[in-house]
Amino acid sequence: MTAAENLAGNVFDVAIVGGGLVGASLAVGLAASSLRVVLIEAAAPPISAAAWDERCIALNEASQRILASFGVWPALSAEAEPIRGTHISEKGRFGSTRFSADEVGLTALGYNAPLRAIGAVLSSAMAAAPNLKLLLPARVTSLEEATDHLSLTVESAGSSRAIKAALVVAADGAQSSIRKLLGLDATTRDYGQHAIVSAVRLSRPHQGVAYERFTPDGPMALIPKPDDAASLVWTVPSANVEAMLAWTDAEYLEAAQATFGGRLGRFTALGQRKSWPLSRVMNETLVGPRTVFIGNAAQSLHPVAAQGFNLGLRDVANLAERIIGAADPGAEQLLADYAATRRSDRERVSGFTDLLVRAFSNRTPGLAQARHWGLVAADLLPPVRAALLRQHLGHLGLPADGLGAPR
Repeated sequence: MTAAENLAGNVFDVAIVGGGLVGASLAVGLAASSLRVVLIEAAAPPISAAAWDERCIALNEASQRILASFGVWPALSAEAEPIRGTHISEKGRFGSTRFSADEVGLTALGYNAPLRAIGAVLSSAMAAAPNLKLLLPARVTSLEEATDHLSLTVESAGSSRAIKAALVVAADGAQSSIRKLLGLDATTRDYGQHAIVSAVRLSRPHQGVAYERFTPDGPMALIPKPDDAASLVWTVPSANVEAMLAWTDAEYLEAAQATFGGRLGRFTALGQRKSWPLSRVMNETLVGPRTVFIGNAAQSLHPVAAQGFNLGLRDVANLAERIIGAADPGAEQLLADYAATRRSDRERVSGFTDLLVRAFSNRTPGLAQARHWGLVAADLLPPVRAALLRQHLGHLGLPADGLGAPR
């Protein structure tokens, strides 16, 4: 790397490809370091206004701690609804599992936060970062390995520029362009399901409790929002999704009510509906030559139990801890150590979500009884309960320093 290249602003310690919530979180997590960072994002960030039915994401307690360590939680907390308890059940069965923040001495098990608010807080923090350069909209069209860096060709507004980075972080989603440029493989499992995401207003207070209701067709989740509203995520067979999106609001509310039951009274209003196909995409490696994959670029999971983004944030926290202060953030041994550190958390969470989907969407007669007793055991047996609660909170995948005491 020449002095002229440094002066031209073409040489970086870290190039983050993908400016979604995971990539932006890493950029913010590195902001206080001396690392020179560039973030390359293919699409300009969407602009949206606050709305009662806007899309949210459930952050577990570990994710709240990570965002607090990055200095952005105070700005986000005002719009994040606390999740003080969870209730897990199966339609047509009496067994259930409940967790509460009180039993572990926490203010909340997690928070339901608008994607708009998370994006805005991260964007504001990135704008204030002195060592961060933003390239957007822009995309990487080629990538070439050298001894101490990777050379990237970046196209933007009809022109191209060459940049060099000691480390490239692929945070560009399940169909990662960096994965394709490197010729790496991923395994995909199509669940044959879609998630229909919306929101409902409730006739009874939710009291901060999030619900996961398993049905033979897929899980339904209700996650607390302000003013006795809730995010509604309904997983349905892909063959049914078009017809369900065509239902009137009244028809949809009636069907959702019949599936969920009356624990929260009546569903009195329905927000806008959007749907996404569901699959699991697992990158076959977490690292490549001076490259590391995080978030959905590493593993894209079924949304059951709201594990995906939380797992991606733990990728971010562990990677940031390892590369801040490193003489060479793209060194082979450093990346190998990172991959080894993340392996158990990744395998545990991806296996857990896959098992939930396949076990609870299976109509095999003998399996129904096993699911029932599994929920009973999770509620009554202390060792099983403690392990599930730690998984639920996200503590098992936190960096070695733990990011401070639980809040």
